[in-house]
Amino acid sequence: MATSTGLYHRSYKAELAMRHTRAEYSRLLMIILGLIALPYLVNIYWLGIVNTILIAVIGAVGLNILTGFTGQISLGQGGFLAVGAYSSAIFSSRGGMPVVLSIVLAVLLTAVIGAFFGLPALRLKGLYLAIATLASQEIIVFVARRWRWLTEGEGFISVPRLEIGGFKVERLTFEWQWYWILLVIAVISTLAARNIFRTGLGRAFMAVRDQDIAAAAIGVNLTRTKVTAFAVSSGFVGLAGALTAHYTETVTWERFTLDVSITYLAMILVGGLGSIAGAVYGATFISMLPPLLTELSDAVKTNVPFIAEQLPAIKNAVFGLVIILFLIFEPRGLDRMWQRMKDYVRFWPFRY
Repeated sequence: MATSTGLYHRSYKAELAMRHTRAEYSRLLMIILGLIALPYLVNIYWLGIVNTILIAVIGAVGLNILTGFTGQISLGQGGFLAVGAYSSAIFSSRGGMPVVLSIVLAVLLTAVIGAFFGLPALRLKGLYLAIATLASQEIIVFVARRWRWLTEGEGFISVPRLEIGGFKVERLTFEWQWYWILLVIAVISTLAARNIFRTGLGRAFMAVRDQDIAAAAIGVNLTRTKVTAFAVSSGFVGLAGALTAHYTETVTWERFTLDVSITYLAMILVGGLGSIAGAVYGATFISMLPPLLTELSDAVKTNVPFIAEQLPAIKNAVFGLVIILFLIFEPRGLDRMWQRMKDYVRFWPFRY
């Protein structure tokens, strides 16, 4: 059967499985085959965009852990990306550390800083917490701009070409080699995030999101849970920042402004709050919007020159319009739309 009419578990092992039906395994197989074939089907330009999407997926998953699963809004993702990028670049280029070690240390450092800036969450909620995390964004970017030691007065950090052991990324196959590296890391990060919510810690996150007073009443330590959520989320974002540094080979504060924080927030809103798959969908959708609009502009610029002339403004307008439309018509995002499509096929021709 391609679909199932119900799920009937006869053991705890079956219930805890990540997939339960043949249809789910079939979709997983198609996704794996598609990801393997992708670098052979697209050109270098689009492969570079795919690589940026894979990095965005890691950051969006991290933000969704905090906002979607724990209910703690954050506008400081750009700053935490900067912490991961700058620290990894400094550890590897100036400290002479192996790239893998520098990335691990960058993740840990970002987690610690994220936990520190998450301390206001113990007293603040909603808009007040958003403003507090916005302050962390501005503080981190201010330090990156003004602290001359970070860039040795040059305004940026140049990162050497990625080299791990005897493997080194070559110029001619740069995007192709990075695709496989980023794909493996993105898949591992996504699986790790999904499995967090199969543990007691993940369930504590969701309990705090649903009702923190009730969570405290059943024994959840709110202080530890909220600070841990900020640390775990920032660790994922720090990983995305470190990968950005080694992928672009240049670290500069312009890559980590407030616009980046808003973009990541849009990813999880469009994809679906409280869904790891939704973070993947949202990161892909939002990252694809600008290049697709650029392609559309190039296609019609002869007949409609206004679009090409006003492309930056049109991109911002479309970006805002997409968020508004999702909030009005499908607040639970792309993940819910996909679930409804599967339900329609599963229950067809019945409406329930």
